[in-house]
Amino acid sequence: MARGSSGIVAGLTVAAVVAVGVLAYQASASAPESVASSSAAPKTSVSASAPAPAAAEPKPSKDPLAVPADSDTGERVVYALKDRRVWLVDAKGRASRTFTVMPSPVNPLPGVYRVTSRSGSIKGSDGVLIEHVVRFANVDDVSVGFSAAQDGSMTPPDPESKTGGVRMKRADGDAVWTFATVGAKVVVVP
Repeated sequence: MARGSSGIVAGLTVAAVVAVGVLAYQASASAPESVASSSAAPKTSVSASAPAPAAAEPKPSKDPLAVPADSDTGERVVYALKDRRVWLVDAKGRASRTFTVMPSPVNPLPGVYRVTSRSGSIKGSDGVLIEHVVRFANVDDVSVGFSAAQDGSMTPPDPESKTGGVRMKRADGDAVWTFATVGAKVVVVP
């Protein structure tokens, strides 16, 4: 009798594990996309004799090197205001590098600009020592450009200040300095 009841218990256990897996899959498949993508599917252990429930295919994440649409063509620096991100784009339209930035309180309107001047190392209008300054626009007599703080910080500027420094990490500042010489195209997108 004990031999028969252990078989029943094992069968019921396998059936319960499979049922939980199927219910979890059905719940994740019918959940809103915002909820389904933010949580991992529960993992269940099933014996080799029971079929495993099918897993949902994960959605591919957005490629961080993907250059924003409507950002012009050719070799350029693309600065996305809303995303707080910069892309260095080659002549074939491929990003060789992308990184986040700390925008300034003064921003240019979306459009195409050209690098007008550069400075190796200066004190910014906010008093921070900066390097590899690449200026490309003027807004209400405020120069707007990319730069890196010499201490490597990306501290948000005082929102009341009238500074146009788009700050980035030092390695990113080095890359922009090398890439964006005077006359280089800078495209600002919303």
